[in-house]
Amino acid sequence: MSSAGSLFKICVIDDIKSTVDMIATKIAWDTYGIQVAGTARNGEEGLALIQDVRPDIILTDIRMPRMDGLEMTRQIIDLLPDCKIIILSAYTDFEYAKKAIRLGAFDFVKKPFSIQEIIKVVLEAKQALESEYDKHQRIQSMEKQVQESLPLLRQEYFSKLLQYETRSEDVQRYWEELDVNMDPEGFAVLIMEIDHFMDKYATQPIHEIELVRFALHNIIEETIHSVTRGVVFRDGPSHYACIINCRSPEEAKRLAEACCHNIAGNTRFTISIGIGTMVSVIHELPGSYKSALSALAYHFYTGGNGAFSIAEVPQGEAPLPLTPALEQELLHSLRAGHIEKSLQELERYFDAVNGLRPLPDPHYVRSLYYELAFVMLRVLYEKVPFTVLQTYDRTIRDRGSQEPDTNYKFQQLLRELCEAGCTWIEKERVSDSAQLIYRAADYIRTHLHLDLTVDHCARYMNISGGHFANLFKKVMGSTFNQFVTNERIDRAKSMLIDNYQVQEIALSLGYEHRRYFSEVFKKHTGQTPSEFKDMYLGQK
Repeated sequence: MSSAGSLFKICVIDDIKSTVDMIATKIAWDTYGIQVAGTARNGEEGLALIQDVRPDIILTDIRMPRMDGLEMTRQIIDLLPDCKIIILSAYTDFEYAKKAIRLGAFDFVKKPFSIQEIIKVVLEAKQALESEYDKHQRIQSMEKQVQESLPLLRQEYFSKLLQYETRSEDVQRYWEELDVNMDPEGFAVLIMEIDHFMDKYATQPIHEIELVRFALHNIIEETIHSVTRGVVFRDGPSHYACIINCRSPEEAKRLAEACCHNIAGNTRFTISIGIGTMVSVIHELPGSYKSALSALAYHFYTGGNGAFSIAEVPQGEAPLPLTPALEQELLHSLRAGHIEKSLQELERYFDAVNGLRPLPDPHYVRSLYYELAFVMLRVLYEKVPFTVLQTYDRTIRDRGSQEPDTNYKFQQLLRELCEAGCTWIEKERVSDSAQLIYRAADYIRTHLHLDLTVDHCARYMNISGGHFANLFKKVMGSTFNQFVTNERIDRAKSMLIDNYQVQEIALSLGYEHRRYFSEVFKKHTGQTPSEFKDMYLGQK
């Protein structure tokens, strides 16, 4: 079939010379987008001509010497199935013409005919060819689109296969439709994360990021295919998921370590890999995927560039929570702005976390760090302006791409927060007025059992009550009474955690009546002392 935009070729075959000449020379075929590719006077010559020029349209007589049009039609249909054959037949040959149509001829014209009749039937044949060509092009275009989108279809399929339970028969059907070149039994899932990828490439142009991802994908794929069958696909901005055929957890671990080695040896990057459980059949892959994610999370402790198997994840009861005393000592040091003491207490806290056994779920440790970070911010904001701690505040609260992704990074963030807050507090101590108020605050903290008033503390500081109240609010950021109440509530919380009785706490904090103390406590915390104690100690 001629391509779009080129002339369609026509051949004329008839044993009557005048008929051939009339059709071939008396019609301006080029004005219709058609050219005469050749003529012949009998069936054998006609077939040889057709084999040579391979025309799009053939006009042939039904009765000719050596080979009639019916036999020639049979052979042409085998040779050029898309060619349009128009039979020229006399009235007496009408039954032959109908046989030719049944064999696959396009149409027939009865002799005698006019030039207009010939033009009409040829243009109909041309239009049919153009329609078939357009249909063929559409089919080719769709096939090309399917081929181009096949990687995305495969990725979407594998992503759903890993994340959702699917019926085994549906899994098998899609597996076959996508022509997955893997054994149908014996699998493990590997989840790979590019270490610190967003830290290094968050501001880079998208094409550079894609080049890096493409290069790493190829190295992983080549490493896997050198050992076993498998598929590799994206599972997030900096993650790849791999489904591999393997016979044992040891084989999966060796392959994962080879991927780490090849990435580190051939690029500027390293990867962390979580290895899931072995599964027998395809529809069990979600279980392997979930366990691979769990194993990957433990790179929070290693810092990356390694493979961690689900078999290495510690089993057993969760570790006991840290004692509140560790946190309280740190907060007292922060309030005082003592940088060395604060860092020392922070390291004691980290040592306690690092010493938890069995090794806790990384999500649990992250929650400990976040809880500590929020408490540290709250304490530091009592004395430090927001602008000083804004960067740390945003990192802690957003939990986005800048979230610390390792144990060491999280600890370093808290160290830097501690240093920034204490440094500012230390610097502000040069103010005599601020120093006086800080002394007053220390006095308040050690005399919460007294009837503390503005006049009482002002006399202790040897200044007037009005000046003391204004100065106190300016330095501490809260009124005197608010500060006293907050300190008493904080002290009450600590004593409740240490299992003191409510009556004892009330008296030690200057409240004559337990009921009034409970009302003040609930007003500030939303809970009664007993409710707070039960919630914290987990007795409910």
